[in-house]
Amino acid sequence: MKDIIKHPVTVLLSSLVLLGFFLAFVGAPMTRLTQIAIYTLYGMGVNLLVAYTGLVPFGASVFFGTASYVAAITLLHVSTNEVAALIGVVLFSVVLAFLLGALILKRRGLYFSLLTLACSQIAFEIAFRWTDVTGGENGLQNVPRPLFPSRDSFNIFAVLTIVAAVYLMWRLVHSSFGRAMQAMRDNEQRMLSLGFNPYRLKLVAFIFSGAFIGYAGGLLALLLQGAYANNLNWEHAADPLLMTVLGGVHHFVGPLWGAISFIVLEDNLSAISENWWLIFAPIIVLFVLLSPEGVHGLYRRLIRNPRWSLTRSGIPPRPAHIEPWFGTPQNADPDKPILSVTHLTNKFGSLVTSHDISLDIYPNQLHSLIGPNGAGKTTLFNILAGVLPPTEGTVVFEGQDITRLSMDRRARLGIGRSYQILSVFRNLTVFENVRIAAQAHMAPRLGFWRDAYREQAINARAWSLLAAVHLEDRAADQCENLAHGEQRLLEIAVTLATDARLLLLDEPLAGLAEADRVVVSDLIQQLARQRAVFLIEHDMDRVLTISNRVTVLHRGHLIADGRPEEVARDPQVIDAYLGGDRPELSDEVRRAADEASHATRQPLLSLEHIDAGYHGSTVLSDLSIQVHQGEVLALLGRNGVGKTTTLKTIMGVVRATRGRILLEGQDITQAKSFTINRLGLAIVPEGRRLFPNLTVYENLRLAARKGGITVEDAYEMFPRLHNRRNVKAESLSGGERQMVAIARSLMVPSKLILLDEPFEGLSPAIVKEVMEAVIKLRDRASLIIVEHNAESVLALADSACVLVNGTVAYQGRASDLAADAELQARLLGVKV
Repeated sequence: MKDIIKHPVTVLLSSLVLLGFFLAFVGAPMTRLTQIAIYTLYGMGVNLLVAYTGLVPFGASVFFGTASYVAAITLLHVSTNEVAALIGVVLFSVVLAFLLGALILKRRGLYFSLLTLACSQIAFEIAFRWTDVTGGENGLQNVPRPLFPSRDSFNIFAVLTIVAAVYLMWRLVHSSFGRAMQAMRDNEQRMLSLGFNPYRLKLVAFIFSGAFIGYAGGLLALLLQGAYANNLNWEHAADPLLMTVLGGVHHFVGPLWGAISFIVLEDNLSAISENWWLIFAPIIVLFVLLSPEGVHGLYRRLIRNPRWSLTRSGIPPRPAHIEPWFGTPQNADPDKPILSVTHLTNKFGSLVTSHDISLDIYPNQLHSLIGPNGAGKTTLFNILAGVLPPTEGTVVFEGQDITRLSMDRRARLGIGRSYQILSVFRNLTVFENVRIAAQAHMAPRLGFWRDAYREQAINARAWSLLAAVHLEDRAADQCENLAHGEQRLLEIAVTLATDARLLLLDEPLAGLAEADRVVVSDLIQQLARQRAVFLIEHDMDRVLTISNRVTVLHRGHLIADGRPEEVARDPQVIDAYLGGDRPELSDEVRRAADEASHATRQPLLSLEHIDAGYHGSTVLSDLSIQVHQGEVLALLGRNGVGKTTTLKTIMGVVRATRGRILLEGQDITQAKSFTINRLGLAIVPEGRRLFPNLTVYENLRLAARKGGITVEDAYEMFPRLHNRRNVKAESLSGGERQMVAIARSLMVPSKLILLDEPFEGLSPAIVKEVMEAVIKLRDRASLIIVEHNAESVLALADSACVLVNGTVAYQGRASDLAADAELQARLLGVKV
């Protein structure tokens, strides 16, 4: 009963009933209630695109306005049945949406928005000038309404059918198709890699949106008993968007509150002044500044539940027993390659990333691809997955030439992949991330009515996959609230859900603690006994241990291919991949670190009894840490204990709910992030987060401030950046991106630099280069380094702090922790 009362459709109906009583009490006409209901449906139709698919139509009025004309023309010249006219309106809107969507959905972002506005303005010009059909400036008047001669009967009909339409929309967004829309909104490329076609999803969503908006436009024609061109004009094109923003874009019933606010304000302010917009606009600006999530968002903030309410909260009940996950065995000839690459070459202008590569991948084998950063490994994966077309050569999968096949078609054929940089659906729950991936390859793949959470087979598969990566206890959490390592595990579960015959795994162990690396390694080996696995990984020891075959790339060339023990002895591999030897710090650098570790230091940063978290949950509890001038602090702990949250709290991205943060004695607990940065704190975030469309030089120059290093100093610290200075960040290797991110943090005068997983996804040779650069930073700033690999960071650090469940479990000298293998094993889960 409680769920029924809180159901958005119940909220809509009860709100309209209460509003009706209020209007009757103040003596206002009931047509105002109907107008509000019509504009609510109009706004919800627009929000179906904005909130659920990420499309922002500036000209959705093309459906609203043309539908009113279709309804009027039908009743004046074709039929005198209002219901038949409304059915005709919906069918017309569906056809119009299909035709327009097929054309303008070829473009995205601002181009899509402007194209919808252009379509609406074209329709306005036609309606305004085609006088013989549309009545021109005067519009169409005296439209008959024989079935509903009285206003009351029509008002009841309109409100009830609008409520029914909203219920249909609610069912739609909870269906398999609706869930797919939301996933596409968050990560379109990931949807492609799962086998969905985003263009078709958008087109169907556009058609549904057009149908709902068209029905609202038809009802408006019946309400006014006329149709007028002003609804198509650009001056009113933004009305539904404005209502949606006022009510709350990320809330299903947001457009209801937006429609009420908009119409009430318009009525009252226009009665005061002809220039009512001069009053209305500042009110809107002020409200949006104070409550970006609109009226409904303000309400949810007051009840301390800021979660988006586009769909109901919660996930399907966890089964009493979760079936262990077993991939479907693939029956394939072990002596016949499942995928063959022949003379593959890829160029970006004069830059050759792959040169004449030929290799075969066989079923039921773990085939690893290794090589230094920038060797072309991820580029090769992108070609195999369909992200990039090769310049030359062919790719054959199970006997079929797929060289020019799109990514989604390759995924449906049986090629699945994970990504080097995390690619998940950040605004969905952990469970929904995996469920949408399982849905892509199970029936029903797309349905428009049945609740997606009632698909028991898909749900069971999702639970099994979550249990396989030990995330079943986090199933109901928002993906964005997971720690980095947990998101990496989720990425693997999403990839496994495709049950592909060939899995392309791009650094699946990056960012994982040792205990999780063991779990995932075992999982990969289990997969390789059932299907082909092509793996990119920098953990050389693990690769050589678990692989059946190893291929090595260097500067786009294939330099070795064979059994692991043969490749490990290859002199070219040793020189190219390891840089001649295992990474060791130079004696000079070690002496500098030892001298710095014995220096007398003053406190620089102090965290005192800090509590912090996300959306009301507590991640850090009574956290106290101190960093001294010239000190390197290693911040360690298993995945999910709060390491990254600590850095975000220091930088002001996450607000502390208790305690205080002092920088050289100044309280910065409530300071803005940009203020904290100007005071001398800089961060090198996980994932690097460069500006992909800017060059190396532009990324560095953009961050430059007086007192920081120069671009030339950055090139001296990382010589390879000088050679890549005119290359866009999106084309850099993982190691090169990390170098840019570190150099960028020094472009500002920094007293303390926060490094979040600086060695993640780097080859040993690049790790050595970055490690030496990090040690050199000691002359310029103090450091806090978050790193899952304790061995690599304890060698650099003066002191160490280990977190367990958001609290400090160890704080002391790094050398003491490095020497205590038992303590490491207990606190970090490190195998020794």
